[in-house]
Amino acid sequence: MDLQKTKHRRQLRRRRHVRRLIVGTAERPRLTVFRSSKHIYAQLIDDISGVTLASASSRTKDVRETLPYGGNIKGSQVVGKKIAEAALAKGITKAAFDRGHFRYHGRIKALADAAREGGLKF
Repeated sequence: MDLQKTKHRRQLRRRRHVRRLIVGTAERPRLTVFRSSKHIYAQLIDDISGVTLASASSRTKDVRETLPYGGNIKGSQVVGKKIAEAALAKGITKAAFDRGHFRYHGRIKALADAAREGGLKF
């Protein structure tokens, strides 16, 4: 089996392992994080009704104006603060953190810490 298929299967296995116990509700939505090489994205998802409640990314216009590049820790911190602001505007104070298949370090950890500082509780 080629390397890309093996890598993808390992990622899916880790993602299923992480998401097995996490379920987002309206009171405590799932904070999903996706990291690409150039950008980072965060969403608050209510899994019961299948609705995205709030989102933030390094590709939005207000973030791009403040940062020239969104694929670093500074970009993650800004996105973490933005998702916390959006959550508090909707009345959400608690969330279940879903890191997907990414390790909890670097940009993922920076986003989570910034969201905590912004007022979200995991």
